[in-house]
Amino acid sequence: MTPSPSASIQGYPRIIALDVLRGATVVFMLLVNNPGDWSHVYGPLLHAPWHGWTPTDFIFPFFLWIVGVSAVLSLRRRLQQGVSANDLSLFVVRRVFILLALGLFLSAFPFGLILNHTFSLSNMRFPGVLQRIALCYWAAGWLIIHTNPRTQFMIALVLIIGYGLLLTQIPVPGYGAGILLPRGNWAWYVDSSLLSGHTWSGAPVPGFDPEGIVSTFAAVATTLLGGMTGHFLLSSHSQRNKVILMMVGGGGLVALGVILDQWWLPINKNLWTSSYVVFTAGVATVVLALAYGGLDILGIKRWSMLFVYCGQNAIALFVLSGLVGRLLILIKRVTPENKIISLKTFLFQNYFLPFFDPQLASFLFALVFTLLMGLLAFAIYRMNWIIKV
Repeated sequence: MTPSPSASIQGYPRIIALDVLRGATVVFMLLVNNPGDWSHVYGPLLHAPWHGWTPTDFIFPFFLWIVGVSAVLSLRRRLQQGVSANDLSLFVVRRVFILLALGLFLSAFPFGLILNHTFSLSNMRFPGVLQRIALCYWAAGWLIIHTNPRTQFMIALVLIIGYGLLLTQIPVPGYGAGILLPRGNWAWYVDSSLLSGHTWSGAPVPGFDPEGIVSTFAAVATTLLGGMTGHFLLSSHSQRNKVILMMVGGGGLVALGVILDQWWLPINKNLWTSSYVVFTAGVATVVLALAYGGLDILGIKRWSMLFVYCGQNAIALFVLSGLVGRLLILIKRVTPENKIISLKTFLFQNYFLPFFDPQLASFLFALVFTLLMGLLAFAIYRMNWIIKV
């Protein structure tokens, strides 16, 4: 999910694999975010409770990594077209504010105005997925415009090492150093101190937020590592060599992430640990290499079109799915037993649960929701609408 689709630079062809990877990430996100019943979900479709990872834990870092790749392709193109660095910086800032506004809108919707929804600024969540994407895009975008790839890589390295040292070596007031439990780490301490009352209500402990302040610095490193791949894709290497080198480089990052997980910092999505940054960036690089070889070199594209539809309007699809999901919970129905339940629960209990095992029913509900969103993306695509943010 990125603020803009990939683009060609001085004749460099559009990278279909990047569009497909963006769309596939959005589709997987819709699937895991919308089960029929959160009490009955297959394990791989849930985040790891704390340390460790599941396939679901790749979704957000893939988003940010793709933001980095796409930002290089998009911003480099504009620079080569003669857009000044200052004008391009203003362009980035405008998109950042739009993403921030959309994120806060989703957090507050429907503002206590309809469906007996309660709303108060005093407990509104300020961090969020779009907010983190906005901040990471701003940081990476500014660096891409004003610095060279070497500097960008060195900053990513400093963020990865510095964040790891912060979590393991710098004492948290009242707790000490190296505490990686939900309470007592630097991510929790800063969020609970500066965002008290405005963090995620479903967090492992009060005051913690998985999209909080401190861990966003590590997420910037994820975005910058994506940018490194973007620069590499614009290099003079042949397509075949690009696939090979991305496979080797990505595999190396995966191995390094596993080593860091075992000997330094556990892989942890909530904390966005340094090992998590390296590991997920490696997996993303390998996946893009495979997709690039199959789609852009071998031309095997037919199966991928649904993902292209979703990927070209990824932000719009994310926002729309969030609004629909919220409405399905807020709209109420009265059962024959005179119980008040949400429309989502009503649909799940009447049209899915009677016919399938609870976990399968919950998965099929998410699958139907995702397919309906995919059909909407297809309709928008056929109308040639690209909703840019």
